[in-house]
Amino acid sequence: MSEALRVRAPATTANLGPGFDCAAVALDLWNELEVSSGGDEPDLDHVGVRAFARLADPAGRRFTWTTPIPRARGLGSSAAVIALGLVAAALLERGRADPAELFAEGLELEGHGDNLAAALLGGVCLSWGRQLVRIADRPPAVPIALIPETTVSTAASRAALPATVTHADAAFTAGRATLLGAALAGGSTELFSEALTDRLHEPHRAESAPLLGAVREALPAGALGASLSGSGPTVIVWAREAEAAACESELATRFANERVLRLAVATMGAGPAP
Repeated sequence: MSEALRVRAPATTANLGPGFDCAAVALDLWNELEVSSGGDEPDLDHVGVRAFARLADPAGRRFTWTTPIPRARGLGSSAAVIALGLVAAALLERGRADPAELFAEGLELEGHGDNLAAALLGGVCLSWGRQLVRIADRPPAVPIALIPETTVSTAASRAALPATVTHADAAFTAGRATLLGAALAGGSTELFSEALTDRLHEPHRAESAPLLGAVREALPAGALGASLSGSGPTVIVWAREAEAAACESELATRFANERVLRLAVATMGAGPAP
């Protein structure tokens, strides 16, 4: 390997309310990996190196990670790192990176395909089982991330979910998930606003993600709604495009102790860094 290879993968926000373990959007905030020759033996326990090792031998290679995506905040940091390892190995071994093949390879490491699908494909994605599809370049709203300093373990957050839910809550969420799919595929702000409510997972994660309730109590002007990002604690406020700057400013004033970050949607997935 004569030259270093640099690849990047985007942050993601998953679930989007009722799209639990299915829907995700790629965000314009990127982790990067440089793979070069030499150096100490790589850390084989690193999840990104383990992802690389599924397709190529990591021995004799140096892995340099740049990871601005906040960890344990619900923004798909682990999925981005896994995507980086997979894409780098595929490009080095095959000269190409097929998202469907890499998705199947990475599922065992990531556990939940929604974040990984969006990290690999970019845009707005759905995943189920070992299948993934990109349904739109972007959602019908601008994502504004409200990121606290606290962290949440995905495993602990999942442990808080009940083994069963009521028929009423299941029916409510199924209806909102149907609206969500239609809104994302058709680009409808009206349907998207109606879809951003969930009774399957968000209420049971409220204790570890109090920002969601605080935002929903009084949505900022121009906001269509809010959703927990992944398992939290980050909250995504979805704003009308024309009012996104004002919405961001109001959030920054109200939540001065949190990081408020208006993000573009990443319409490209993991691949060579520009």
